Amino acid sequence: MRDAARYAAAIGIVDAWLDGAPVEQALTRWARGARYAGSKDRAAVRDIVYGVLRRKTSCAALGGGETGRALILGWLRSAARDTDAVFTGEGHAPPPLTADERTTGAQPSLPHPDVPQWMLAELEPTLVSDGTLDHLQDRAPLWLRVNRRKTTPREAAEALAADGVTATPHPDLPTALRVDDGERRLRNGRAYQDGLVEIQDLSPHWAVARLDLSQTGTVLDFCAGGGGKALALADRSDARILAHDALPRRMADLPARAARAGVRIDTLAPEALATSGPFDLVLTDVPCSGSGTWRRDPEAKWRLTRDALADLLRVQAEILDQAADLVAPGGQLVYMTCSLFRAENDAQIEAFLTRRPGWQCSARRLDTPITASDGFFSAILRRQEDSPQA
Repeated sequence: MRDAARYAAAIGIVDAWLDGAPVEQALTRWARGARYAGSKDRAAVRDIVYGVLRRKTSCAALGGGETGRALILGWLRSAARDTDAVFTGEGHAPPPLTADERTTGAQPSLPHPDVPQWMLAELEPTLVSDGTLDHLQDRAPLWLRVNRRKTTPREAAEALAADGVTATPHPDLPTALRVDDGERRLRNGRAYQDGLVEIQDLSPHWAVARLDLSQTGTVLDFCAGGGGKALALADRSDARILAHDALPRRMADLPARAARAGVRIDTLAPEALATSGPFDLVLTDVPCSGSGTWRRDPEAKWRLTRDALADLLRVQAEILDQAADLVAPGGQLVYMTCSLFRAENDAQIEAFLTRRPGWQCSARRLDTPITASDGFFSAILRRQEDSPQA
């Protein structure tokens, strides 16, 4: 596909998204109908679409409207691209610009236009002023976690290089490798297929690495999802690791992933929770707004509503209380979100400590794209030895 044809495809996909289709669904439908598009074309179109979603308000202002065509026009102007080289009307290119389109469009007037304005009050004030929001407009890098039970960071990087993937270790967390080139070759390469590395963002990788883990006892990943954190826990400890999710189908791939990594993770069905435990550590990566992942999931910030956030806060509090009842005296409860909203982070911890005597917060940390990769909050709560259950 020529460059202009890619932009034409992106216009159609953005229009489908504006009409209510989830962006991944719109991308998939286009790809299935565009058999002529190669992997590089699909990746390029995806990058354009996600770039627009990250900066939708700015693109709308620069393009003079909120249609797929206007948003793509605004995206090109924001990147100082030659719009006439794209809107040629030749072949599969978009039709030429009209006289109105050539004169419309202006720089957005708001300091942070590409965040729904009601959300600014939900953020910690420093995040509005320290450049965090600017970083959330850029594409996130791909990070990998080295499986130390199978290899070393150096050997993993060498294996990746043999697969055509260039990766650089983080200076303070050597088991974290940032993919610099060859991302599309990763999943078919030996390093990934043999379980030498797992895809895991730097922020949760670092959060798990900071935990004080015993080599014995039992650990429960309470909101396991695909099991990435359970795998990271198993890589660091010989304790028995169990994984649970309210929707067990989310863990369907976990047995195969654990086998590839050379670790054992037992899954725990929801109906078995009441008769399980207590556990020495319970990790809860709770459902959240995803405000820390806007670089990778920009659709989330346009989809979230005040009512939806209120529902999430209720669910988070319920999960904290349910998980707390599974922690042994003297044990740890780890609370995590990929959120930058205070209501989901410190405010939840403060409320928990108020209603649950006998618990203390021993550590908390909020990472941002400036300090790590995603926005990510974690807090470690310790149950006192003589603390009663609720």
